Amino acid sequence: MRNVTLGSTGICVPQNGFGALPVQRRSIEDAVVILRKAYEGGMTYFDTARAYSDSETKLGIAFEGMRDKIFIATKTAARTGDKVREDLATSLRELRTDYIDIYQLHMVDKVYAPGDGTGVYEALLEAKAEGRIRHIGVTSHKIGVAYDCIDSGLYETMQFPFSYLSSEKELALPRYCAERNMGFIAMKGLAGGLITRSDAAMAFLEDYPDVVPIWGIQRENELDEFLSYMDNTPAYTDEIKSFIESERKELAGDFCRGCGYCMPTCPAGITIYQCARISLMLRRAPSDAWLSEHWQNEMKKIENCIECGQCSQHCPYELNTPELLKKNYEYYQKVLAGEISVK
Repeated sequence: MRNVTLGSTGICVPQNGFGALPVQRRSIEDAVVILRKAYEGGMTYFDTARAYSDSETKLGIAFEGMRDKIFIATKTAARTGDKVREDLATSLRELRTDYIDIYQLHMVDKVYAPGDGTGVYEALLEAKAEGRIRHIGVTSHKIGVAYDCIDSGLYETMQFPFSYLSSEKELALPRYCAERNMGFIAMKGLAGGLITRSDAAMAFLEDYPDVVPIWGIQRENELDEFLSYMDNTPAYTDEIKSFIESERKELAGDFCRGCGYCMPTCPAGITIYQCARISLMLRRAPSDAWLSEHWQNEMKKIENCIECGQCSQHCPYELNTPELLKKNYEYYQKVLAGEISVK
């Protein structure tokens, strides 16, 4: 397993990070077992956020008394200086630590800079000067905003969705960061569940030596899979390259990642983050689950879409969500009619 240094931070970790959003769905006991097992298996980079309900609390319990052995990154969605200070105080308390290695502005839609009137960046500099955070990072889902943040020179790390289904402009991001000595952290390395071969996802990173992926891990069997790569990292073989190329032809482009940021704003009650990608899921998961009476009723709600645009406004990928819903509904109806065969 290759070690990666995150730009100017000097933080050096295995190219195999832990994304702690999913552990919010586990009990405290189960989460602690998973987190400690991840560390014992060689993972040292753990990423969470104030927005992930009790994820920070679980990390705090799991790693109390061993703070110097791991790196913790967390995030704030604050958009004012006072809220940054409030969130940071809460994160420090829940994580049971007196400092955060990388403190990230969460899912920004613009560059937060000194003198912009929000006080956000000033609060970050204040916390850094006090030693409560060691490095300032940023996360984004919008490619234009990501490039603006990099160009600003204000942040030490960039976190962005990155997988072998990414667009060419997205695939260029890590090298753009590396040229500016900025660390790059890859979220959604499995494209919201559409990528089903973790070995291919890991092998793909062979061409990206400056990227630290954070895999969203919820179960021990998932963790075991990624831990197995610590000693036996998948090689970027011709077979895997061929597989990835076929995946790109089938899946790449404008597709819903299932992040759920569009919810719960739909006036028609549509479960957007599933319905907008059900055609893909029908090809990736057992069809009987997606063709149940429940999902037939959920998909039928698309007929009541009034195209208000609220989902598109909330979509961090700037997708035309109403159009995606229509296309998926048309596909779904053809599957139900037997015109399209799925696994």
